[in-house]
Amino acid sequence: GMTLEQKVGQMTQADIRSITPDDVRRFYIGSVLNGGGAWPGKKMHSSVDDWLRLSDAFYRASMSTDMTTKIPVIWGVDAVHGHNNVYGATLFPHNIGLGAAHDPKLIERIGRATAEQVRATGISWTFAPTLAVVQNPRWGRTYESYSSDPELVRSYGEAIVRGLQGQLGTSTSVLATAKHWIGDGGTFHGVDQGETRTSEADLARTHGAGYYGALRANVQTVMVSYSSFIDTASGKSWGKMHGNGHLIAGMLKGKLGFDGLVVSDWNGIEQVPGCTKWRCPQAINAGIDLVMVPEDWKQFIPATVEDVRAGRIPMSRIDDAVSRIIRVKLRSGLFESSPATGQRPDPSVLNSPAVRELAREAV
Repeated sequence: GMTLEQKVGQMTQADIRSITPDDVRRFYIGSVLNGGGAWPGKKMHSSVDDWLRLSDAFYRASMSTDMTTKIPVIWGVDAVHGHNNVYGATLFPHNIGLGAAHDPKLIERIGRATAEQVRATGISWTFAPTLAVVQNPRWGRTYESYSSDPELVRSYGEAIVRGLQGQLGTSTSVLATAKHWIGDGGTFHGVDQGETRTSEADLARTHGAGYYGALRANVQTVMVSYSSFIDTASGKSWGKMHGNGHLIAGMLKGKLGFDGLVVSDWNGIEQVPGCTKWRCPQAINAGIDLVMVPEDWKQFIPATVEDVRAGRIPMSRIDDAVSRIIRVKLRSGLFESSPATGQRPDPSVLNSPAVRELAREAV
């Protein structure tokens, strides 16, 4: 019963600095995020109550549209080593340090603690864990990787997702995001957002390892990499991952059976040849369900509607994307109550003696 505009609205993710709760209501927005340096009211020292008020305002707006069936908005945040965007929250070591601990049970406990921190502020989705298997330490994001050993990354990917997601739909669970699909840690010479040059078999064996662990733990969302892939066995250049239907729709959703949602990275679609920050039929056709268009979302919606009506994006692809988005929201419990007003952990979990001691265990 949804209109095309409502469906595309659900596929849209905007940054909280460029959207208001009333915009969420008017344009049927499916998701918001706060990128680095984005806080309620642009105040770095925002209190927990500030986060809760903004979260509830977005949620209430999404549930007051003129749609027959209201669909709640979901808020995503980069809580990558604790709730690191919230002033005063206890932080945990970066992934490279946790990998050196060789203790999957510890990282599962850290995932649990992070989930409680995030839920205490009325948010229910984190863009973590990074599952890159670093092959060259010159890569500037090496500290985000647990290890250069695929087996350790697989083990940690499973553990952290179990910790973050816990029992889906409960007040201490957040959706985890396995990122960045696929090969971000294997780029040539370690160039960030560069080319991963290897065979498809090695790509799956080495760089897919963390995803096998995360999928085993029932991860609900996957974020796509800025990098490109060149298959050295066939000599084929597949180009930017954001436009690679072979690896997103074919491998991830098809061969591996992932039934959650795939989200793009920050303005990631513009790196696909012929695309812009706000328009990319190839990325949606490749299997991206939720498009992170932080500032240009007002242009993205009508452009995508036009692409569907012109036949550049099949309606079946739109319906699949929206079905996946709603499925994940249902599993997360968002249809039951606002994360900001329903049952949630006490704010003390952000910086309690117990959580500080947990952080010290990993040092």
